[in-house]
Amino acid sequence: MSKRWMQTLACGMAALFAAAPAFAADTIKLGVAGAHSGELASYGTPSLNAAILVAEEFNAKGGIMGKQVEIVAQDDQCKAEIATAAATKLISDGVAAVMGHICSGPCKATLPLYTNAKMISMSPSATTPSLTQSGQNPTFFRTIANDNDSAVVGAKFIVEALKLDKIAILHDNSEYGRGYAEKAREELEKSGKATVVLFEAVTPGATDYSSAVRKVSQAKAGALMWGGYYPEAAKILSNMYSAGVEIPMVGPDGLKDMGFVQLAGEDAEGVYASGPTDTSANPLSVYYARKHQEKFGTAPGAFFDNGVAASIALLNAVNVAQSTDSDKIMAALRSSEVDTPIGRIKFDDKGDAIGVGMSIYKIEGGQYKEVFKN
Repeated sequence: MSKRWMQTLACGMAALFAAAPAFAADTIKLGVAGAHSGELASYGTPSLNAAILVAEEFNAKGGIMGKQVEIVAQDDQCKAEIATAAATKLISDGVAAVMGHICSGPCKATLPLYTNAKMISMSPSATTPSLTQSGQNPTFFRTIANDNDSAVVGAKFIVEALKLDKIAILHDNSEYGRGYAEKAREELEKSGKATVVLFEAVTPGATDYSSAVRKVSQAKAGALMWGGYYPEAAKILSNMYSAGVEIPMVGPDGLKDMGFVQLAGEDAEGVYASGPTDTSANPLSVYYARKHQEKFGTAPGAFFDNGVAASIALLNAVNVAQSTDSDKIMAALRSSEVDTPIGRIKFDDKGDAIGVGMSIYKIEGGQYKEVFKN
C-alpha cells in the first residue's frame, strides 16, 4: 500500500467523520425538560404533550427550513440533581432550544449550563422572579407571570375580597415557595390592612404538619397563605381539618393542578390558588385542548396552554430567524409577536412574556373557578 494512497484514505476518512454532524442536523431538535415521571409529573407531562402537538403542527406544514421538528425529551422529576444531568444531555444532543424546565429549583440549577452553552431555554411554569429579573440568565425566557405577580394577586385578594387582617404564612423553603411567601408578606404589610401573625418554613416531604398547624391556630390567623407545591399543601389541609382549623388557604400556581384536587380530595374544596388568567375561550386554547383530547384521550393538565405558547414561540422564532443561532432566535423572540393560547405575545429584554396576566381561582365541586383578576 503506497504512502500516497494511505494519505488519500486518511483524508477521506477525516472528511467522512467531519461530515457526520450534518446527518445529525437533518431535523430541528426541540428539547423538552421537566417532570415526566414521579410525584410532580402532572406539572411536566402536559407541557411535553404540548410540545409534541405543536411540533406535529409545524411538521404538517413542511417543518422549518425544510426540516422536520424532532422532540427530544428529558425527565428531571423536578429535582435539581437530575435536572443538571438532563440539561447536559440536551446540550450534547445539539437541540436548537429547550422548552423547560418546569419547576423553579431545577430551572435555576440548569441555567448556568445553558448560559455557558449559549442555549435558549424557555419555561412554561418556573415562576421565581430572579430567573429573569436578576439579569444573570440572558438566554432564559418564560411564558408565565412570576411569583411576584402571583403573591401580589394573592395578597390583594385576601385584603380586598376576603377582607381578612390576620394572616399566617407557611412555606417549604424552596426557591419557589420561599420567594412566593416573602413577596406575599411584603405585599400584605405594605397594604396597611393586614398583619402577618406567623411566618415559618416547614420541611418538605414530612408525614405530618400538625405542629405547624397548631401555631397557625394559636396565632388566631384568619387565613393561611402557603408557599410551595401541592403534596405538602394536601397534608397541611388534612391536619387543619383534623384540628378544627377551618380557615381559607391561599396559595400559588403550584396548587392550581388537578393532581392537588385528586390528592387532597374533599379537603381541597374552597382552597384558593393563583394561576394564569383564564384564556380558555381563546380559539387556539380551544383548538389545542381538542387536539390533546384526540391524541392523548384526556383533557390537558396544568400549564398546558403555557407549554403550547412556549413551543410555538420557540419554533416560530427559529422560523423567523431561519437559523438555529441563539442570537438570531433571541432577537426574533423579542421582536416578533406570535399568536398563542395565552394571547399574542413577545418577550421583553429580561425574558418575560409581555401581556401575561394572573388571577385567583377557587376550587368548587372539584374544579377551578376564576374568582378574582389582578
